[in-house]
Amino acid sequence: MTTLFSPYAQTMGFEASRDENDRLVISMPFGDGVRGRPGFIHGGALAGLLETVAYVTLSEALGQDDKPLLKPVNVTATYMRGAVEATTYARATIERLGKRIANIEAVAWQDDPAKPVAIAQINVMLDRSSR
Repeated sequence: MTTLFSPYAQTMGFEASRDENDRLVISMPFGDGVRGRPGFIHGGALAGLLETVAYVTLSEALGQDDKPLLKPVNVTATYMRGAVEATTYARATIERLGKRIANIEAVAWQDDPAKPVAIAQINVMLDRSSR
């Protein structure tokens, strides 16, 4: 599964697992590379985690035989509370998967999935013209 990770995700040390419902969960361990203001994780690292889980979830949904070029149309991250110096987890839900556009929601949390630290709405164009 980590072969779907971008070089950025590999550098950040992201790890993939499955929850009790077999949904993809990507974790980001805390370290100097994600440190923001004292005691907290940088917002850019959180956005990178949300974007990664969205793209990997979308790639899995498309399957092995359908590999369009994924072009971001819009990425909107909303920060709900400060993410402290701890492992952060994220999962994504595909809200709509059409022939040309995918709409994805990604959620990041630390201790409790019901208390997100950040969410993202991601719209992606599926470019199949290069086939």
